[in-house]
Amino acid sequence: MSFLELLKIEFMKVKRGKMIPLIFIAPLLVVASGVANLQSYFSPEYTNAWAAMFIQSALVYAYYLLPFCMIVVCAMIMGRETGNNGILKMLALPVSRYALSAAKFCVLLFYLFMEMVVFLAVFVITGLIATNNTGVTEALPILYLLKCCAGLFFTMLPSVAAIWAITVLFEKPLLSVGLNLLLVIPGVLAANTPLWVIYPYCYSGYLVSCSLHDFSAESISAGFNLFPFLPCAVLVFVLMLTAAVKRFGKKEMR
Repeated sequence: MSFLELLKIEFMKVKRGKMIPLIFIAPLLVVASGVANLQSYFSPEYTNAWAAMFIQSALVYAYYLLPFCMIVVCAMIMGRETGNNGILKMLALPVSRYALSAAKFCVLLFYLFMEMVVFLAVFVITGLIATNNTGVTEALPILYLLKCCAGLFFTMLPSVAAIWAITVLFEKPLLSVGLNLLLVIPGVLAANTPLWVIYPYCYSGYLVSCSLHDFSAESISAGFNLFPFLPCAVLVFVLMLTAAVKRFGKKEMR
Protein backbone atom coordinates (compact mmCIF):
# COMPACT_ATOMS: atom_id res chain seq x y z
CA MET A 1 0.00 0.00 0.00
CA SER A 2 1.45 3.34 -1.05
CA PHE A 3 1.68 6.33 1.27
CA LEU A 4 -0.86 8.25 -0.84
CA GLU A 5 -3.37 5.43 -0.48
CA LEU A 6 -2.74 5.41 3.26
CA LEU A 7 -3.34 9.16 3.40
CA LYS A 8 -6.61 8.73 1.54
CA ILE A 9 -7.76 6.15 4.09
CA GLU A 10 -6.83 8.43 6.99
CA PHE A 11 -8.76 11.34 5.52
CA MET A 12 -11.77 9.09 4.98
CA LYS A 13 -11.63 8.14 8.66
CA VAL A 14 -11.57 11.68 10.01
CA LYS A 15 -14.20 12.79 7.49
CA ARG A 16 -16.75 10.79 9.46
CA GLY A 17 -15.75 12.48 12.71
CA LYS A 18 -16.77 15.82 14.17
CA MET A 19 -13.45 17.60 13.74
CA ILE A 20 -14.53 20.04 11.02
CA PRO A 21 -16.97 21.97 13.29
CA LEU A 22 -14.26 22.03 15.96
CA ILE A 23 -11.92 24.20 13.90
CA PHE A 24 -14.58 26.92 13.65
CA ILE A 25 -15.12 27.33 17.39
CA ALA A 26 -11.83 28.91 18.48
CA PRO A 27 -11.55 31.44 15.58
CA LEU A 28 -15.15 32.56 16.04
CA LEU A 29 -14.73 33.06 19.77
CA VAL A 30 -11.38 34.80 19.74
CA VAL A 31 -11.93 37.01 16.69
CA ALA A 32 -15.41 38.13 17.75
CA SER A 33 -14.24 39.07 21.25
CA GLY A 34 -10.97 40.63 20.09
CA VAL A 35 -12.53 42.85 17.43
CA ALA A 36 -15.48 43.77 19.66
CA ASN A 37 -13.10 44.95 22.41
CA LEU A 38 -11.26 47.26 20.01
CA GLN A 39 -14.14 48.50 17.90
CA SER A 40 -15.21 51.14 20.43
CA TYR A 41 -11.76 52.77 20.16
CA PHE A 42 -11.88 53.14 16.39
CA SER A 43 -12.56 56.42 14.63
CA PRO A 44 -12.48 57.32 10.92
CA GLU A 45 -8.95 58.72 11.43
CA TYR A 46 -7.65 55.60 13.21
CA THR A 47 -4.53 54.09 11.61
CA ASN A 48 -3.22 50.52 11.77
CA ALA A 49 -6.69 49.27 12.67
CA TRP A 50 -6.15 45.91 10.98
CA ALA A 51 -2.85 45.28 12.77
CA ALA A 52 -4.43 46.22 16.11
CA MET A 53 -7.38 43.89 15.53
CA PHE A 54 -5.14 41.02 14.44
CA ILE A 55 -2.80 41.26 17.41
CA GLN A 56 -5.70 41.61 19.84
CA SER A 57 -7.34 38.51 18.37
CA ALA A 58 -4.20 36.42 17.88
CA LEU A 59 -2.60 36.76 21.33
CA VAL A 60 -4.94 34.46 23.25
CA TYR A 61 -5.49 32.36 20.14
CA ALA A 62 -1.79 31.64 19.60
CA TYR A 63 -0.94 31.02 23.24
CA TYR A 64 -3.95 28.93 24.21
CA LEU A 65 -6.90 28.31 21.90
CA LEU A 66 -4.94 27.07 18.89
CA PRO A 67 -2.86 24.58 20.93
CA PHE A 68 -6.01 23.49 22.78
CA CYS A 69 -7.71 22.76 19.45
CA MET A 70 -4.74 20.72 18.25
CA ILE A 71 -4.73 18.75 21.50
CA VAL A 72 -8.38 17.82 20.98
CA VAL A 73 -7.80 16.92 17.33
CA CYS A 74 -4.84 14.70 18.30
CA ALA A 75 -6.93 12.95 20.94
CA MET A 76 -9.78 12.40 18.46
CA ILE A 77 -7.44 11.02 15.78
CA MET A 78 -5.79 8.67 18.25
CA GLY A 79 -9.13 7.73 19.77
CA ARG A 80 -10.37 6.39 16.44
CA GLU A 81 -7.45 3.95 16.42
CA THR A 82 -7.58 2.80 20.03
CA GLY A 83 -11.37 2.38 20.01
CA ASN A 84 -12.58 -1.10 19.03
CA ASN A 85 -8.95 -2.17 18.51
CA GLY A 86 -8.82 -0.25 15.25
CA ILE A 87 -5.06 0.07 15.47
CA LEU A 88 -4.66 -3.72 15.44
CA LYS A 89 -6.71 -3.92 12.26
CA MET A 90 -4.58 -1.24 10.60
CA LEU A 91 -1.32 -2.87 11.69
CA ALA A 92 -2.53 -6.15 10.22
CA LEU A 93 -2.47 -4.53 6.78
CA PRO A 94 0.69 -4.64 4.63
CA VAL A 95 1.79 -1.21 5.77
CA SER A 96 4.56 0.08 7.99
CA ARG A 97 3.48 1.46 11.34
CA TYR A 98 5.95 4.28 10.73
CA ALA A 99 4.11 5.20 7.54
CA LEU A 100 0.81 4.97 9.39
CA SER A 101 1.99 7.37 12.09
CA ALA A 102 3.38 9.75 9.48
CA ALA A 103 0.07 9.68 7.59
CA LYS A 104 -1.83 10.56 10.75
CA PHE A 105 0.55 13.42 11.40
CA CYS A 106 -0.07 14.72 7.87
CA VAL A 107 -3.81 14.68 8.63
CA LEU A 108 -3.07 16.65 11.79
CA LEU A 109 -1.11 19.23 9.79
CA PHE A 110 -4.02 19.50 7.37
CA TYR A 111 -6.31 20.42 10.26
CA LEU A 112 -3.76 22.97 11.48
CA PHE A 113 -3.75 24.49 7.99
CA MET A 114 -7.55 24.53 7.90
CA GLU A 115 -7.58 26.18 11.32
CA MET A 116 -5.44 28.98 9.91
CA VAL A 117 -7.67 29.34 6.85
CA VAL A 118 -10.79 29.56 9.01
CA PHE A 119 -9.12 32.04 11.37
CA LEU A 120 -8.10 34.27 8.45
CA ALA A 121 -11.55 34.09 6.84
CA VAL A 122 -13.40 34.84 10.08
CA PHE A 123 -10.99 37.66 10.90
CA VAL A 124 -11.34 39.31 7.49
CA ILE A 125 -15.15 39.15 7.58
CA THR A 126 -15.34 40.45 11.15
CA GLY A 127 -12.74 43.13 10.47
CA LEU A 128 -14.56 44.39 7.38
CA ILE A 129 -17.77 44.69 9.41
CA ALA A 130 -15.95 46.54 12.21
CA THR A 131 -14.15 48.98 9.91
CA ASN A 132 -17.34 49.64 7.94
CA ASN A 133 -19.34 50.33 11.13
CA THR A 134 -16.71 52.74 12.49
CA GLY A 135 -15.91 54.49 9.21
CA VAL A 136 -12.26 53.38 9.10
CA THR A 137 -11.04 53.68 5.51
CA GLU A 138 -7.80 51.72 5.89
CA ALA A 139 -7.41 49.17 3.09
CA LEU A 140 -7.42 45.47 3.85
CA PRO A 141 -3.71 44.49 4.23
CA ILE A 142 -4.11 41.01 2.82
CA LEU A 143 -0.35 40.40 2.41
CA TYR A 144 0.24 41.37 6.04
CA LEU A 145 -2.51 39.02 7.20
CA LEU A 146 -1.26 36.16 5.03
CA LYS A 147 2.26 36.65 6.38
CA CYS A 148 1.02 36.63 9.98
CA CYS A 149 -1.11 33.51 9.49
CA ALA A 150 1.78 31.75 7.74
CA GLY A 151 3.98 32.67 10.70
CA LEU A 152 1.45 31.18 13.12
CA PHE A 153 1.28 28.00 11.04
CA PHE A 154 5.03 27.41 10.83
CA THR A 155 5.75 28.32 14.45
CA MET A 156 3.03 25.87 15.52
CA LEU A 157 4.69 22.91 13.78
CA PRO A 158 7.10 22.03 16.64
CA SER A 159 4.26 22.37 19.14
CA VAL A 160 1.98 20.13 17.08
CA ALA A 161 4.78 17.55 16.81
CA ALA A 162 5.21 17.63 20.61
CA ILE A 163 1.45 17.34 21.17
CA TRP A 164 1.25 14.37 18.80
CA ALA A 165 4.28 12.68 20.42
CA ILE A 166 2.72 12.94 23.89
CA THR A 167 -0.59 11.65 22.51
CA VAL A 168 1.20 8.60 21.09
CA LEU A 169 3.44 7.99 24.10
CA PHE A 170 0.62 8.17 26.65
CA GLU A 171 -2.16 5.96 25.36
CA LYS A 172 -4.81 6.97 27.90
CA PRO A 173 -6.60 10.06 26.47
CA LEU A 174 -7.12 11.65 29.87
CA LEU A 175 -3.41 11.45 30.63
CA SER A 176 -2.18 12.73 27.26
CA VAL A 177 -4.71 15.56 27.08
CA GLY A 178 -4.03 16.56 30.69
CA LEU A 179 -0.27 16.58 30.22
CA ASN A 180 -0.50 18.60 27.01
CA LEU A 181 -2.80 21.12 28.68
CA LEU A 182 -0.37 21.48 31.58
CA LEU A 183 2.44 22.18 29.10
CA VAL A 184 0.40 24.77 27.18
CA ILE A 185 -0.70 26.79 30.22
CA PRO A 186 2.77 28.13 31.24
CA GLY A 187 3.48 29.19 27.65
CA VAL A 188 3.17 32.89 28.48
CA LEU A 189 5.63 32.54 31.35
CA ALA A 190 8.09 30.60 29.20
CA ALA A 191 7.86 33.24 26.46
CA ASN A 192 9.17 35.84 28.90
CA THR A 193 12.35 33.93 29.70
CA PRO A 194 15.52 33.33 27.66
CA LEU A 195 14.57 29.64 27.52
CA TRP A 196 11.59 30.25 25.24
CA VAL A 197 13.55 28.85 22.27
CA ILE A 198 13.43 25.34 23.72
CA TYR A 199 9.75 25.48 24.73
CA PRO A 200 7.72 24.79 21.56
CA TYR A 201 4.35 25.44 23.18
CA CYS A 202 5.08 29.17 23.31
CA TYR A 203 6.53 29.72 19.82
CA SER A 204 3.36 31.04 18.16
CA GLY A 205 2.44 33.17 21.14
CA TYR A 206 5.94 34.62 21.27
CA LEU A 207 5.66 35.55 17.60
CA VAL A 208 2.45 37.50 18.28
CA SER A 209 4.01 39.09 21.38
CA CYS A 210 6.86 40.36 19.20
CA SER A 211 4.30 41.78 16.77
CA LEU A 212 2.63 43.53 19.69
CA HIS A 213 5.98 45.03 20.67
CA ASP A 214 6.50 46.22 17.10
CA PHE A 215 3.04 47.77 17.06
CA SER A 216 3.34 49.46 20.46
CA ALA A 217 6.88 50.74 20.00
CA GLU A 218 6.34 51.58 16.31
CA SER A 219 9.64 49.89 15.61
CA ILE A 220 10.66 47.75 12.69
CA SER A 221 11.98 44.76 14.58
CA ALA A 222 11.33 43.24 17.96
CA GLY A 223 12.94 40.23 19.55
CA PHE A 224 11.86 37.47 17.16
CA ASN A 225 14.99 36.42 15.30
CA LEU A 226 15.40 33.34 13.15
CA PHE A 227 18.54 32.50 15.11
CA PRO A 228 18.54 30.75 17.53
CA PHE A 229 14.82 30.05 17.02
CA LEU A 230 15.03 28.17 13.70
CA PRO A 231 17.70 25.58 14.68
CA CYS A 232 15.93 24.89 17.99
CA ALA A 233 12.51 24.65 16.33
CA VAL A 234 13.78 22.25 13.66
CA LEU A 235 15.51 20.12 16.28
CA VAL A 236 12.40 19.95 18.49
CA PHE A 237 10.21 19.14 15.48
CA VAL A 238 12.49 16.32 14.29
CA LEU A 239 12.94 14.82 17.76
CA MET A 240 9.24 14.90 18.63
CA LEU A 241 8.11 13.54 15.27
CA THR A 242 10.75 10.80 15.37
CA ALA A 243 9.59 9.76 18.85
CA ALA A 244 5.97 9.67 17.70
CA VAL A 245 6.73 7.67 14.57
CA LYS A 246 8.91 5.11 16.37
CA ARG A 247 6.55 4.59 19.29
CA PHE A 248 3.29 4.43 17.34
CA GLY A 249 1.81 0.93 17.53
CA LYS A 250 4.90 -0.51 19.20
CA LYS A 251 2.95 -1.93 22.12
CA GLU A 252 0.42 -3.59 19.81
CA MET A 253 3.18 -5.19 17.73
CA ARG A 254 4.56 -7.10 20.71
